[in-house]
Amino acid sequence: MASRRVRRSAASLLVCVPLAFGGPLALGGCASGTPAAAKPPRTVDRLAASAPVVMFLGDSYTVGEKGVQPETTYAAATARLLGWQVVVGGRSGTGFVNPGAKHNPFGKLFEDQLGWRPAPALLIVSGGHNDARFPAGEVSGAARTLLQKVKARWPRTRVVLVGPLWGSDHPSAGALAVRDGLRTVAGELKIPFVDPLAEKWITGDRDAGTGNAPRYIKPDRTHPTPDGHRYLATRLAEDLRRVGLAHPATSG
Repeated sequence: MASRRVRRSAASLLVCVPLAFGGPLALGGCASGTPAAAKPPRTVDRLAASAPVVMFLGDSYTVGEKGVQPETTYAAATARLLGWQVVVGGRSGTGFVNPGAKHNPFGKLFEDQLGWRPAPALLIVSGGHNDARFPAGEVSGAARTLLQKVKARWPRTRVVLVGPLWGSDHPSAGALAVRDGLRTVAGELKIPFVDPLAEKWITGDRDAGTGNAPRYIKPDRTHPTPDGHRYLATRLAEDLRRVGLAHPATSG
């Protein structure tokens, strides 16, 4: 996915998502040059103004694979559930180490797409699936470097690390090793860690017709269906509520 597309989509999400719970008013909120008489009620204006800014950095699960827009992924769905303003960054095929087709691992994508922006209340870094074939220690090292950079750049921003997502309940040994390394890094840096593999967000196998995979995973056996993205959003929202970050504010 081209970075231009991600930035353009992210910009529209930042404006539109917090108004989504206003129903039809969201359309008025996204238009430019809206006449004063057509503006949403002040209660909606105040609600949008108070919504926290949350950023995501991730791979195709987060930004969407080819043909899938970022605003339809679990990242945007989570923002709609929790009333956030959201900026979605990252690129399909990438990871902490894996540079993808455009040679941009997460560290560079952070700098290019997110790091120059004003500090958000929360940054959610979600990845590892595409790093499963790399040495787990190398992945952990890259994740540590990235998260330390985030903390230095935005010292008051809360951060959550989400481990690898997988299209079935039998991830590869490499994915499990990457997950274990990322969990260790999160513990070292005192960052909440969300573990979709241990929590079995996806169960069974699509081809075998078992678990929830046939409903939530596409025929490629990797990427979520539209229902799958909405479901993943509910699981992430539950975990964020558990750690007190469903409605984040920058730390003091």
